[in-house]
Amino acid sequence: MFQFLFRKSSFGYVLLLGLLLSAACASVKTSQSAKPTLFLIGDSTVKNGRGDGAGGLWGWGSFVGEYFDTTKVNVENHALGGTSSRTFQTYGHWDKVLAKIQPGDYVMMQFGHNDSSPVNDTLRARGTIRGVGEEMEEIDNLITKKHEVVHSYGWYLRKFISDIKAKGATPIVVSPIPRNSWRDGKVNRDTNSYTQWAETVARTEGVAFINLNELVANRYDKEGEEKVRSTYFNTKDRTHPIEAGSRVNAELVVAGLKQLKNMPLAKYLNSAGKNASAM
Repeated sequence: MFQFLFRKSSFGYVLLLGLLLSAACASVKTSQSAKPTLFLIGDSTVKNGRGDGAGGLWGWGSFVGEYFDTTKVNVENHALGGTSSRTFQTYGHWDKVLAKIQPGDYVMMQFGHNDSSPVNDTLRARGTIRGVGEEMEEIDNLITKKHEVVHSYGWYLRKFISDIKAKGATPIVVSPIPRNSWRDGKVNRDTNSYTQWAETVARTEGVAFINLNELVANRYDKEGEEKVRSTYFNTKDRTHPIEAGSRVNAELVVAGLKQLKNMPLAKYLNSAGKNASAM
């Protein structure tokens, strides 16, 4: 039939060409849809500013993709500076990411640095209730001018996890990185607040947890305060690393990923990812 159309008219040639192109496009689309995506959500320690190193500061999410074989998995960094686990959801950022998530995808979340802010003020109004319980506080938000029910840090993490699972995707909870803050030659660890709460939520929800706070703190202790201060941070910021520090953090995220049991995402690591070490 195609041969007849091709010989009898130019229309037949166009029809045949159109059919072939349609088939090719369908094949490409199927191939792309079969490739999973790793979504990153979090605050500025995951993506600082526009993710372009403004002010010399970076988030680890800008470099973690270098450890994955991107011919087999996509990596999308949707973290947003200044957000907490609460405001990433209430300001609609999470809805935009959630709409893109497909079965077989992965979502790494890291929040905590901004959750300790005030629950209601005229500056950010981004804080969450400390802990993982079901406590709530009703407020008239001084910024949005709307009535709002504020929940605990753990509640918002559980909401992320529930939404991700409902999409058929895999959630991975990551604890906040430590700040460039020291005492007696050891970096200060977060052992009884957001790291602990993130781990508690991950454990009770039966999802993966990467203790990035501990992994980074161990690396900092090993390399020493002088080197960390001079190599991984600038003199104006003790929360956000410069490029060298964020590259170390990205490597340690991957090292933590490799330590997880039965985590299919690890199969997409490239040679650099397979060589990533916590030491």
